[in-house]
Amino acid sequence: MDKKILGLHHITAIAGNAQNNYDFYTKVLGLRLVKKTVNFDDPGTYHFYYGDEVGSPGSILTFFPWEGIQKGRVGTGMPTEIGYSVPKGSLEFWKQRLEENKVKHLPISTRLEERFIQLEDPDGLILNLVEPKSTDNRKGWTGAGVKEEYAIKGFHSIVLTVRRLQPTAKILTDVFQYSLLTQEGTRFRFSTDGNETANIVDIVEEPYLQEGVTAAGTNHHVAFRVKDDSILMDVRKKVIAAGLQITEKIDRNYFYSLYFREPNGILFELASDNPGFAIDESVTELGTHLMLPAQYEGSRVKIEQVLPLLKQ
Repeated sequence: MDKKILGLHHITAIAGNAQNNYDFYTKVLGLRLVKKTVNFDDPGTYHFYYGDEVGSPGSILTFFPWEGIQKGRVGTGMPTEIGYSVPKGSLEFWKQRLEENKVKHLPISTRLEERFIQLEDPDGLILNLVEPKSTDNRKGWTGAGVKEEYAIKGFHSIVLTVRRLQPTAKILTDVFQYSLLTQEGTRFRFSTDGNETANIVDIVEEPYLQEGVTAAGTNHHVAFRVKDDSILMDVRKKVIAAGLQITEKIDRNYFYSLYFREPNGILFELASDNPGFAIDESVTELGTHLMLPAQYEGSRVKIEQVLPLLKQ
């Protein structure tokens, strides 16, 4: 079982303003900022990681807040909706909280026998708060006055919108060992038995929808979870055997990563559980310091002058 894909590890999206992003995810949704660092390839831009108390795999939503970037366009060839798992009976609390904070949202609805409410973050990123059919015993972070009986537990699912179902589905089933669970219209739900939570991928087939444009309010990539970097390399061999190009192993400080594009153009990452977020901050202090990759530590003063001031 440990050698399987264990579901979702993290999802990375793009924001247009660091402060607005921080305020929404910590003060409205009540998530914990578990790491404040910078983009490996652009150290003048923050990289925020939000999740549960320790940043458990399957709870981590990350952002590159590029200040003033134009708004993106949701479309094919990208992850389009993020599903969060919330406790059963909590959607009325969330509806009221969204209304109080003037968050754009739709009425509570049902999809594939699960109640959910859809909302947008300040940049228009689509989020779904879902009451899952299956049991979810994960403990959410109780921040910003969100009690445990309402707190977001971690990911429920990710939606991939594509023009052609089969090429992406084949990667999920043949390489990642996911199975087709059910179908509703053009939505096909896949799941892995490698984990009981954060284990769902919905593929929505839209042959005539325009292609997405990656910018503010869109998802950059989705990362799938493996136990450690040894298994990471085993999966790499399967990706290559499927005829796809994939990067070498990259050390992201808090996990090891591989990247490849599946046939519909979506950027997939494979990420390891090890070593985790508590390697450079204690659990109690997670997210309270600016943590820089070693190659940028010598430029800390300059980087801090470039980064926008963040009020925490």
